[in-house]
Amino acid sequence: MVDANPLVITDTAALQEICAQLREVDFFAVDTEFLRESTYWSQLCLIQVAGGDVEAIIDPLSPSIDLAPFLQVMADPKIIKVFHAARQDLEIFYKLMGQVPLPLFDSQVAAMAAGLGDSIGYDNLVQKMLRRTVDKGSRFTDWSRRPLSDKQLSYAIGDVTHLRDLYPHLIGRLEERDRLSWVDEEMALLTDPKIYQFNVDDAWQRMKIRKYTPQWLAVMRKVSLWREREAQERDKPRGRILKDDAIYEIAQQAPRSEEALGRMRAIPRGFERSSLAQGLIKAIKEAMDDPKQHAPEIQRPEAMPAGLGPISEMLKVLLRIKAESLGVAPRLIANSADIDQLAAYDDADIAALKGWRREAFGEEALRLKRGEIALTLNGKQAVVETR
Repeated sequence: MVDANPLVITDTAALQEICAQLREVDFFAVDTEFLRESTYWSQLCLIQVAGGDVEAIIDPLSPSIDLAPFLQVMADPKIIKVFHAARQDLEIFYKLMGQVPLPLFDSQVAAMAAGLGDSIGYDNLVQKMLRRTVDKGSRFTDWSRRPLSDKQLSYAIGDVTHLRDLYPHLIGRLEERDRLSWVDEEMALLTDPKIYQFNVDDAWQRMKIRKYTPQWLAVMRKVSLWREREAQERDKPRGRILKDDAIYEIAQQAPRSEEALGRMRAIPRGFERSSLAQGLIKAIKEAMDDPKQHAPEIQRPEAMPAGLGPISEMLKVLLRIKAESLGVAPRLIANSADIDQLAAYDDADIAALKGWRREAFGEEALRLKRGEIALTLNGKQAVVETR
């Protein structure tokens, strides 16, 4: 149950005490509260933890606390760390630790594998499995303000006490369906350090490629790099520096002066007179002076073979049949882009032809393409038949 007066850790000595207890458990649940609306870097405001008899809220904003003891526990390979929708939390811990906390269990991924819904929310998962109602009253709050109210603290600790209680139920459900290996595969992807290592030189990869001319690519790349550096140095969201639409227009128009910049529709009025404008114009000029040097090497995507429509539609029907038989959402196995790739190529580099997804769907999909199985109707039900 949720403690109305949870333990709040504000100094290193108290943190060391609970960390000693956490080292004795097999798993513990972790959650964070952070702010990022007005900053580039996430501002960590709270860490909640529940494992064994420990139920505590760690205050990283306290001037009397050093998080090192807790980060050491997070790095302990003998203890499972349980999160829900872990991606953003992992970004924070990777920045603090320089590594991903392992081993890891994500209850949202596990719930999908267990057939409990597509991207199921935490509240619904708690309601469905524990028959408890989550208090949503403090969800949208400023976690950086101190002191925090009892209501805020109660809400925060509930995120991990419920999660701690969910974990054994999810493990049991996965074992019953022989799907623990599914979650292991997904965790290997989620905990790949490359996801959380970001080089500013790769900032352009966040953008959509709309043209393949050296000039367009060079300007897009240089401006993206400039924006990323400015956002990091000023600790502002990228969009507060320059929006994506403005980068696309700049790549198209390649303005070399304040006047030309000021005439662009996607540029805020007066931006051309700001301190940012000079650095932006310099980046554009550098790209324009030698487009081939600054343009990223990108191959224009190959056109898909003609006549794939009927094959794709048949594969989608097969996907739905297989997904329904497994009790999972079709998009957990393959999305529309995957299906189109699979329709075109037997060796497509897609998730549906790897690991558990290949077992669950990919092999059957290839057999359908080879004509070894067929889709037919049995009354009102679509079924798969061997030919």
